[in-house]
Amino acid sequence: MNKMKGKIIETLQEIEIKEGVIAFYACESGSRAWGFPSRDSDYDVRFLYLHPVDWYLSIGEKRDVIEYPIDNQLDINGWDLKKALRLFRKSNPPLLEWLNSPIVYQEKFTIASQLRGLAKTYYSPNACIHHYLHMAQGNVREYLKGERVWLKKYFYVLRPILAIKWIEQGYGVAPTSFGTLLEQIVPDGILKDEIKKLIELKSIGAELDYGDRISVISDFIENELARLEEDQKHYENNPAPVEVLDRLFLQALDELSSVK
Repeated sequence: MNKMKGKIIETLQEIEIKEGVIAFYACESGSRAWGFPSRDSDYDVRFLYLHPVDWYLSIGEKRDVIEYPIDNQLDINGWDLKKALRLFRKSNPPLLEWLNSPIVYQEKFTIASQLRGLAKTYYSPNACIHHYLHMAQGNVREYLKGERVWLKKYFYVLRPILAIKWIEQGYGVAPTSFGTLLEQIVPDGILKDEIKKLIELKSIGAELDYGDRISVISDFIENELARLEEDQKHYENNPAPVEVLDRLFLQALDELSSVK
């Protein structure tokens, strides 16, 4: 991990030079952040960045993402702060998960910590539930139909379903850690035992490709999706004042200018 972290920091520095940006926050976003990587899991690095002030003063359309192809297990992509703030205002779940990732590779300035402090203000249960439900439905359709299923994809359905149940039970923003969701939401019993078996198999490097359907997990998923599709709850949204994020954006530019 230490060797790979060095490579990640080095790659971020190369991106900063090549793209003319400051990557002020970088974290792990995939199975490593969720707490169940396999031996050959990619490093899914996501970062937020700032351009120099002049870049934002043009009326021209400009690309607000930086994306690179996967290279030797390193999958690294980033969002410009302005894009991130617009999505934060909409309670974007991936961004909220990035900000709460247990694995942070780089953090400069106060921007990320201020966003964490504002998360409750901009948190929308409706937006998060919609996102997680769509994710679960898509992965079921693609990977978990029939008697033979792609076993690894159970996690990509269980995690959003447990995140929805976390929200429904009033705990707020869903945690990035799958283990936290599992322990808080799933009672002791055969379902939790079977999920833990899958986690253990994945962690020791077992090939979780196609295998027989695991009835207790599949039944739980099918029942939960049927419930959610039939009875979608609606929650009162918090106000989403743009002025606070405007001030944060300007402050971030001031912080950037101070180090130039």
